[in-house]
Order: sequence, then C-alpha cells, then structure tokens
Amino acid sequence: MSARQVFEDSDTKRPLTMPHQGLLLFRMAPLCMLLGMLMVSCFNFCLCHKNSEFALTNPEKSSTKETERKETIAEEELEPKILEVFHPTHEWQALRPGQAVPAGSHVRLNLQTGAREVKLQDEDKFQTNLKGSKKGKRLDINTNTYTSQDLKDALAKFKEGAEMENSKEDQERQAKVKQLFRPIEELKKDFEELNVVIETDMQIMVRLINKFNSSSSSLEEKIAALFDLEYYVHQMDNAQDLLSFGGLQVVINGLNSTEPLVKEYAAFVLGAAFSSNPKVQVEAIEGGALQKLLVILATEQPLTTKKKALFALCSLLRHFPYAQQQFLKLGGLQVLRSLVQEKGMEVLAVRVVTLLYDLVTEKMFAEEDAELTQDMSPERLQQYRQVHLLPSLQEQGWCEITAHLLALPEHDAREKVLQTLGALLATCWDRFHQDTQLHKTLGTLQAEYQALAALELQEGEDEGYFQELLDSINSLLMELR
Repeated sequence: MSARQVFEDSDTKRPLTMPHQGLLLFRMAPLCMLLGMLMVSCFNFCLCHKNSEFALTNPEKSSTKETERKETIAEEELEPKILEVFHPTHEWQALRPGQAVPAGSHVRLNLQTGAREVKLQDEDKFQTNLKGSKKGKRLDINTNTYTSQDLKDALAKFKEGAEMENSKEDQERQAKVKQLFRPIEELKKDFEELNVVIETDMQIMVRLINKFNSSSSSLEEKIAALFDLEYYVHQMDNAQDLLSFGGLQVVINGLNSTEPLVKEYAAFVLGAAFSSNPKVQVEAIEGGALQKLLVILATEQPLTTKKKALFALCSLLRHFPYAQQQFLKLGGLQVLRSLVQEKGMEVLAVRVVTLLYDLVTEKMFAEEDAELTQDMSPERLQQYRQVHLLPSLQEQGWCEITAHLLALPEHDAREKVLQTLGALLATCWDRFHQDTQLHKTLGTLQAEYQALAALELQEGEDEGYFQELLDSINSLLMELR
C-alpha cells in the first residue's frame, strides 16, 4: 500500500492533503521572518547613506539650494576679468571686444561697419601715463588722485577736441558744397558780363514805371511794362512800394491816355493793386482814380477796356465805405445803369449786378457785426451808415433793371440775379409784387429747374446746383404772394 492510499479516507476516497500543507507553512515561517529583517536593515542603511540628488527632499529646500548654486555660478562669471589695454593712436582704429579704452580717448560708432573705433584726442593729458601700461594688465586708476579742477580741465579739453573734430568735418562738408555750387559773387560777375542784373521787386517796379512813363517808349513797350507790373502788384507789400515812389499815380494818369490799350492795362494794374489793400485804396481816391474809371465806363470804349475798368472799380469800392460814398455822389449808379442797358454789354451786366449784391450785403453785415461784437471802429461804422445805397437803387430804377436781367440764358447769370433780387426784396417788394413779367419769368424758370432738379435726383444728387436755384425761385415766389 502506497503513502497516498494510507492517507485516503475509505468512504470518500479524498486525499488527505491539509495536514501536509500546514506543515510546510510552519517550516517556512522562520525563513520569511529572516527575509523581512534583512529588508528592514537594508532600508535603514539606504536612509543613512542616501544620495542628495536622488533622495526625496523638501521642494522648498531644494529650490533654495538650486538658487544659491546658480548665484554662485553667476558671481563667478561676473568676476572682473583682466582686460587687455588698447593703445590708441591719432588715427581711427577698430576696437575689439574685451579691450579696455584709456581715459580721455575719443570713441565713436561706425554706422557703416557697426564697429567701435577709438583714437586719441589732439591734446591727451593721459597719454604719457598710459605708455608704461603693460599689455595684459588691469588698469589701476585711483580716483582720489584727481581733483575736481582736474576733471573740469579734462572735460574742457575733451570738448575742445570734439569741437576741433566737428570743425574738420564741417570744413570737409563745406568743401564738398563749394564744389557743387558757386558763390553769389561769381554769379553776379557772370551776370554782369552777360548784361544780366539781379534786381529786387522794388527795383524791377521802378524800372517798369520808368519804361511806361518814358516818352521814348513805344506803345508795345508801354503795354509790356504794364503787363509785367500787374504781376508784382498782386502782393500787398509790392503795391505799397509802388505807392511809396510815386508809381501808383503814374498808372492812374495812364487812365487818361488816348490809347484804349493803355487805359485797359492801366486799369488792370490798378485793380490788382487795390484789391484788399486799404492804404493803396485811400491814395487812389485822393489821386482821382474813381473819377477816371467812371469816365471810361461812361464813354464809348472797347468792351475789353470797360471790362478792366469795371474790375478796377469793384476792387476800389469793396470794403471801402468812403469810396462807396464818393461813388454815389459822383453818379456812379447812373453810369452803371447806362452800361447795363447798353447793347452788347450783357457780360458786364452780370458783373454789375454782382457788385451791387456785394455792396448791399457788405453794408448789412457790417452793421450787424457792429451791433453784436462792437469790434468795428465808430468812424468806420459811421461811414457805412452814410452809404445810402438801397434808397438810391430804388430811386434809380434798379429794382426793374435787376428783375429784367433774370431773362438772361446762362445759369450762372440767373444765379447771381436771383441773389441780388433776394438782397433787394425788402426795398423793392412793391415793385416786384406788381411786376407781372417778373412773376411770369419766375414761373417759367420754376418749371425748367424742377425738371433739371429731377434729373439731378435720378443721378443721386439730393442737393445739386439746379435744386439750389429752384429753392431760390420758390422762396422768391413765396415772399411775393
């Protein structure tokens, strides 16, 4: 009988293994205890002899130690090195990185190469001290050996050296400029050899007046002199200079010439000189320019001559209330009325209407501004109040004359006439209200400009030119009802 059979239960035939297993565990228990004690001993040994790089440590302590280690390395890197002393000369030399520059040296940055360059000042007080410096040694400078006066003297010499350097550069630049341009003295000499004289505006105007006033000058020469003179007197200072040497009166006297061209160009010059120049305007009134211009407009003259005379008259009257008073006293409105009614003078009629509109609105705005701001002088305000323009226009029939000019075919002419009608509305309301021809003309123009304004609206212009004209016509019709 085998051992397995001895331990089998006779009824169940199951092997009897449990006692056998317990016996094995009992025998292995001492061995496990011995193995555990060995592991504990090894762990304690590792804790006692652990490596700081691999051990589990406090993060705050480790970061602190790491920071201290980096600072130590940075301090070692920032420790001053022994610099090589650079010995400059009186010529520019490139400075290599790591080289020390002696005190008082002139250092600059070359913008072309990007390198720093060094050279000695012309008067370098430290050069003799630096000759004995050996290459490869650190500069030993004791600041206590220099007084404040020594430092001031060194700074002064440094500035002197910089100024000398700048003066050399300036001289070089000036030499280059001289090569490109010639001195004015040489140019004057060349012009003198070529019979060309450099003149100021004053000298040119004197020469032109003398040429115009000379009896030996031909008609063409006189006209050319006046034509050139008009270019200069546009400037206010030149116009006053013309007055200073008597040239203005010479041109005013030219209005009496028997030659229409001389009258035309003399008026052209005067119109340019009068424009927005009160000093010249006053002298012109005293010199009789207003009377002479009215004579040209009242007599038979070419259209171009009258056009220039009217231009000069407008320049003389605008913003000059005293001249406006004299204009009314001399019968200026009658002269302009005859001019407008003259056949073939429709172009001048529009300019006359524009002048009247400007004079009416100028007086009205001047009086309003004087009441609101009180900036105008009492004398000038009194002069404007003495200009009785609106009553004179009503008395001399300008209400009807202006209304009849509305029949002109040009849109620009109609615009100016409509403006003048609006300015005269308060004075001429009775005349306008009774003028059936004016109502008929306004109705016709209303229909015409309604169609033109509709075309503008189709093209995307909400407030076009024709719509503005239509609004002016509608406003007049509403006021006259």
